[in-house]
Amino acid sequence: MKRFHLIFFHSEFLTSKLGKTMKYLSLFLIVVMAAPLAASTALSQTPAPMQSEPVALVGGTIHTLAGDPIENGILLFEDGLITAIGTDISLPENARIEDITGKHVYPGFIDSWNQIGIYEIGAVNMTTDINEQGPVNPNVMVERAFNPESRHIGVARSAGVLTSLTSPGGGLISGMSAAMMMDGWSWDEMTLKSGAGLIVNWPNPNNARNYAEQLETLRETFADARAYEKAFRAMEAGNAPHHDFDSRWHAMIAVFDGDTPVVVNAHDVRQIQDAITWSVEEDVRLVILGGRDAHLVAGHLNEHEIPVLITTVQSSPSRWWEPYNAWYELPSKLYDEGVIFAIAGSSSAANVNRLPFEAGTAAAFGLPVEEALKALTVYPARILGLDDYIGTLEPGKHATLMITDGNPIEYRTQVSQVYINGRKSDMNDMQRLLYEKYSEKVKQRQAE
Repeated sequence: MKRFHLIFFHSEFLTSKLGKTMKYLSLFLIVVMAAPLAASTALSQTPAPMQSEPVALVGGTIHTLAGDPIENGILLFEDGLITAIGTDISLPENARIEDITGKHVYPGFIDSWNQIGIYEIGAVNMTTDINEQGPVNPNVMVERAFNPESRHIGVARSAGVLTSLTSPGGGLISGMSAAMMMDGWSWDEMTLKSGAGLIVNWPNPNNARNYAEQLETLRETFADARAYEKAFRAMEAGNAPHHDFDSRWHAMIAVFDGDTPVVVNAHDVRQIQDAITWSVEEDVRLVILGGRDAHLVAGHLNEHEIPVLITTVQSSPSRWWEPYNAWYELPSKLYDEGVIFAIAGSSSAANVNRLPFEAGTAAAFGLPVEEALKALTVYPARILGLDDYIGTLEPGKHATLMITDGNPIEYRTQVSQVYINGRKSDMNDMQRLLYEKYSEKVKQRQAE
């Protein structure tokens, strides 16, 4: 906006014919450059209202992922929560009945690591808010920076991705991720769980000196945080004088209590092994993020019950000696070894809608289809402490679900409607609007 003001200011002082021309030109530029902003607002999806009446989905096949599919079933939800599932359910008199005969109902997908809501356009710095200054920022609460107007939200939602574990990046300790619902007016309304995981970027062991220094920083950080916790709890109990509040160390109390896992970004064998050893020493709950070599240390992971969030399946091998299907087969290898895992996909906000196809690729390369579905629903919910709310379709859980015409990890399957916490979401998004626009162009050309 400063540029627009500057152009307008100079134009006021140009009195010649050229000056008048420049004035009109500058005004024209203001109008033209403002138009995309107006279009962006017009194309934003309107958040759905809160559920106001009981809703019954009737006649479809309900895939609860907590048991066998229910043919010709009924799913009833009220006030955002599932109240009954079955084939013979007494419906409230005021229930709105949705006939979904021939369709399927699945739990909403969970993308367990991405940057949706904090990353919009890579070439425009002001639309990205991923990294904080400095290497240690455990107090960063990513939901406070979450943009509910992001165009990526609607595109992800249309693909059945209804919960996002939006995560900060950068530094050694990036901050806290948050589970965000993909519908709502504001970040606080969309937050399902704050502090879902503390993101730690494990150092690169190929640089020996830097590796040792960063590990020492990590250990010192946790030592300082533990000292703060001890002093703070003593103060609360009345056994110590006042201790100043420190938001960095205070954020880590939930980690020491075991409520928040430490999500360590690690790929190589040495990184994963060192992270496991460190987590045992620190007595913290560890989750491996990335896990390219996780299948090579499966026994170590199983021994300590450490889950893995696989960050990509649809990717080329990253080392020259690996086969072309190294990433494609990673989920099936972990499944065969009994390792707990979920499929997260890449962190790209623009590619969150591809998450179902990551699981589909894993199924094509040996992972059972049911397990591929659970890798996007049941397992990430368990790993990240969301299974009281989402992950399966069961009474008492959130009515966060999708209605489809087939298996949602199949490429040709269409998602016809989603509900998030009982709210019937707008199914328009930027990609659908563009599809309809250019479909109309084709029709017009054919009619000429």
